[in-house]
Amino acid sequence: MVQQEATPTTVLWRPTGPEELELVRQSGWRTWPPRLPEQPIFYPVLNEEYATKIAREWNVPHHGVGYVTRFRVESEFLQRYPVQQAGGRTILELWVPAEELDEFNAHMVGPIEVVHEFR
Repeated sequence: MVQQEATPTTVLWRPTGPEELELVRQSGWRTWPPRLPEQPIFYPVLNEEYATKIAREWNVPHHGVGYVTRFRVESEFLQRYPVQQAGGRTILELWVPAEELDEFNAHMVGPIEVVHEFR
């Protein structure tokens, strides 16, 4: 019997507020919700430290709580999104157009996990 290799994945992070996290929970921890009209892109980030900074410095003051989530996406699919440097060397994001989020969700592997909570 030949064993198939697992699809290579990339770990991504997302700072998340309570409203978005509730929608993720309602999806069974499998998908990111559609963007709001004022959110033309979905931006996962490439490292935990940057996600933590946003959760603490933006989500907590605006929502009283901030979460850092971790999830995996098929690496080959992610090649269509160039890495965006949104500041310093470690401030790296992917910019997924809102209209492509359903396809992005279809290429996620495994659940979305909450790895940190800040209040």
